[in-house]
Amino acid sequence: MNKLGAHILLVDDEPEIVRALRRSLTAHGYRVLVARNGEDALRITFQQRPDVILLDLVLPGMSGLDVCRQIREVSNVAIIVLSAKGAERDKVEALDLGADDYIQKPFGIDEVLARIRATLRHVANAQAGTEPKLHVGPLSIDFASRVVQLDGVTINLTPTEYDLLKAFLTHRGKILTRQMLLHLVWGPEAESRTHSLHVYVAQVRQKIEPDPLHPRFILTVPGVGYRFPEEL
Repeated sequence: MNKLGAHILLVDDEPEIVRALRRSLTAHGYRVLVARNGEDALRITFQQRPDVILLDLVLPGMSGLDVCRQIREVSNVAIIVLSAKGAERDKVEALDLGADDYIQKPFGIDEVLARIRATLRHVANAQAGTEPKLHVGPLSIDFASRVVQLDGVTINLTPTEYDLLKAFLTHRGKILTRQMLLHLVWGPEAESRTHSLHVYVAQVRQKIEPDPLHPRFILTVPGVGYRFPEEL
């Protein structure tokens, strides 16, 4: 998806933020829609079908979490949460509800632009479907044969390690909370397996990372979960 002309719905009630973001996004070729409360955000989303929503969690009336929840019931539109510092619990809940990423306030416009570009790439890849084989930097995965290679050398993974790495690779660029990973790997009844998740992440890092103590593939997002970079 070309970023030029992409529709961005900005949902925020702070005039200064709205003014600054609208000016910068428009200057970079995006078409910007604005909603200053949750009700307007839902209406515009369903009527205008934006490509990306920048969603503040603190809104008058309906909260950003409720907006995210209602949108996810009917739409897969990309959602980037705008999160105030200290709102970690809400940030994690928004990601668990289906938000694709978050940006912590205060933020710089370069960060916002980079996150939008990454999100649009992720959406485009998802719309293209899952390829039988995937190459990400030195890693490659054959989904049919469940073979994973690093620099052309086959890596021996247990079934659970493979499922975990597959979850990261097929959702690369997107923050995956611990709850999301538990569901993807062990199913919806796996809430009690948080310790197992940490153990398996460490095991996969030992097998694919040049330096497991300073990972370049499976990155920790403190207090939230993990992210596999979109590009390496």
